[in-house]
Amino acid sequence: MASKEFAVQQLLKAYRKGIISEELFAKQMAELGATGNGNGAATMSQQSAPAMRGVTGDASIDSGALFKAMKGGKAYDRTAGDLGNIVALEHVNVTVPDQEKATLFYINGLGLTRDPYMMTGPANMWVNVGRSQFHLPTGKPQVLRGHIGVVLSDTDSLRQRLGTVRKALAGTRFECHERDGFIEAVCPWGNRFRCYTPNERFGPTALGIPYVEFDVPQGTADGIARFYSEIMGAQAAPLEDREGRFACVTAGNGQNLFFRETDRPIPAYDQHHIQVYINDFSGPHRRLLAKGLITQESDPHQYRFQDIVDPDTGRVLFTIEHEVRSMRHPLYLRPLVNRNPAQTIMRYEPGSDARNWATASTN
Repeated sequence: MASKEFAVQQLLKAYRKGIISEELFAKQMAELGATGNGNGAATMSQQSAPAMRGVTGDASIDSGALFKAMKGGKAYDRTAGDLGNIVALEHVNVTVPDQEKATLFYINGLGLTRDPYMMTGPANMWVNVGRSQFHLPTGKPQVLRGHIGVVLSDTDSLRQRLGTVRKALAGTRFECHERDGFIEAVCPWGNRFRCYTPNERFGPTALGIPYVEFDVPQGTADGIARFYSEIMGAQAAPLEDREGRFACVTAGNGQNLFFRETDRPIPAYDQHHIQVYINDFSGPHRRLLAKGLITQESDPHQYRFQDIVDPDTGRVLFTIEHEVRSMRHPLYLRPLVNRNPAQTIMRYEPGSDARNWATASTN
């Protein structure tokens, strides 16, 4: 599955999304012995378009500009529409010891929305982020080893909101800083978030979780990419940028899991988890079961595993629990409520209470 052609296609996608620079793109393409300019498939042959008949049956349309445009023989990079087996990164779960402080950070600070229908009591909070969520059960604090990317529509308002909760979160690990291209916010217990405005890298997302990046030991990125490709059936490849080597895994439309190699000490795993939806549900289960990696048979639509291993040697490369759900799970594509955090009593705009997770398409 992890063929040279597949690695080339992953490089092309990473280049087009701005994940790697043109210089690194050219260098890694040369190492693979491929050529390409980043605009389409490196080995795609240009074939003449088949003859087209009327498409709509309406002569006024079929003889007009629409038909001429469709008949023009434009070549498309069809690999750009591929997702692989992981179709959505739905939630990140970390336990928090104080629901009030969690509310101050996630709802008042980041401007996200508490799910009004599920987990409405004091023991757990589900927080909506576009089509994804944070799950925050009460318990000993858990800290993800890495950081979480979040797309928010307005960083100016974010800056103000984070400033208003600073005093209430004094004495915790809360921080917020301006960085190059994003605002970094740290929750009261140390989870790090990089907050971006919408851009081409994240597709049409105006509000969501476009990626989770994990810190992993050096020398593991290649094996992690093979695990996701061969065991999970996902699109995955090892890549390199100015910060070093990492595994890039497609985890949905405009969503990725990154596993970035580091020489820094990595804290012990504390049981936080991520949840993904997959198309082929039984294939990965069969392969995980054969390697003894299934940790929970939850229900007919869900299972869990924790260890990411080298498919060849079985060596554990990294540990992060995956809650794996099928697309038949009752919660798949459940509509999520997202509020407009700019609404206030003093500056209320009728009809502007809700937020859309997506921007208008530019295609």
